[in-house]
Amino acid sequence: MSFPVWLPALLGFMTAVGSVSIDMYLPAFPAIARELGGIRGGAQMTLAAFFIGLAIGQLVFGPLADRAGRKVPLLAGMTLYTIATVGCALSTGLISFSVFRFLAALGGASSVVVPRAVVRDLATGQAAARMMAQLMLVMGLSPILAPALGGFILQWAGWRSIFWVQAIYGVTNMILVGFFLPDTLPPERRVRLGLISVLQRYIQVGRDRSFLPAALTVAFGSATLFAYLGGSPQVFEAGFHVSPVLYGCIFGLNGFALIMGSQLNGRIVMARFGLDRTLTSAVRVMLAATAYLAVIAMCGVASLAGTLAGLFVVLGCLGFVFPNGTVAVMARHHANAGVASALTGTLQFTVGAVSGMLVGEFGDVTPRAMALIMLVTACCATVCNHLRPRGVPGT
Repeated sequence: MSFPVWLPALLGFMTAVGSVSIDMYLPAFPAIARELGGIRGGAQMTLAAFFIGLAIGQLVFGPLADRAGRKVPLLAGMTLYTIATVGCALSTGLISFSVFRFLAALGGASSVVVPRAVVRDLATGQAAARMMAQLMLVMGLSPILAPALGGFILQWAGWRSIFWVQAIYGVTNMILVGFFLPDTLPPERRVRLGLISVLQRYIQVGRDRSFLPAALTVAFGSATLFAYLGGSPQVFEAGFHVSPVLYGCIFGLNGFALIMGSQLNGRIVMARFGLDRTLTSAVRVMLAATAYLAVIAMCGVASLAGTLAGLFVVLGCLGFVFPNGTVAVMARHHANAGVASALTGTLQFTVGAVSGMLVGEFGDVTPRAMALIMLVTACCATVCNHLRPRGVPGT
């Protein structure tokens, strides 16, 4: 199926909802914790609430996208996201703020799960990997720009203004979906099933021997990322004493590593190594980089430059892991693209929520907890990738 050349850019802009919603407010963790309640790990609790909302929301929007097409679920989800984000801006306590973050994620999940299904509607195999890389090129601008923007907004207008900006992003998404996004799932291919049938489809996808190892490879890769997300504000701002604006710039540098990896991935997969070899190599290098971070952290010799170097390599590897792992997950599930995408996303953000909460519970101003949890999740990703069947059709 042919598609407009600008479609990957549109999908990337929508998929960035998670990154925009998380990365912009990371520099504000200390300020939010001080104003809304200074309990231990309070800011990380709000991050975990967002992850849980994304996990549950994808279970809802995946089947809905297979039943109602691609546009209607996106419009409904972004409407909820926008309203709940306004609630975040107006919150007066940590509990209400966490509830609104959960609801925002519940709606924002539509912009995570549906674009992956759109890619599966239009392409398979190496073509899908290339389209996913184009999508990630746009999506990857968010982790580069969002933290620095969040730091500037925090410094000049306060943390609540960050969520007003995110609400504007939600409205923009609604306009783009309503006027420009083509529905890539025609009525004759839509699946109109009841709750029991939907559950059966989840079981059918989950029991496929190629699905779970590939999905867990992506999920534990995400957990490695989420451990970094949950731990880095405290480590850099309190441990290495960088300003919120400088932290945003550092975060953007690591975001550049992610986008650089995703763009190199498309060329490497198509030209030389293939999807399986590229994914396996990326997972192994990620494991080595997290082991390095854990060693320097536990030995007490972690410097700002040394920590940044290790994180840069980890994020670069994730630029290979995410697109290739997603294509491997979706390869055998054309008829259940929404369900497969939703189940993958749910695993990602469920494991990610646990990872983020562990960093919040055991972390301090040193990189030790962050680095150790990243190492554990990278080990799990390596094991799952080893168990993944090779030569799955479409990869």
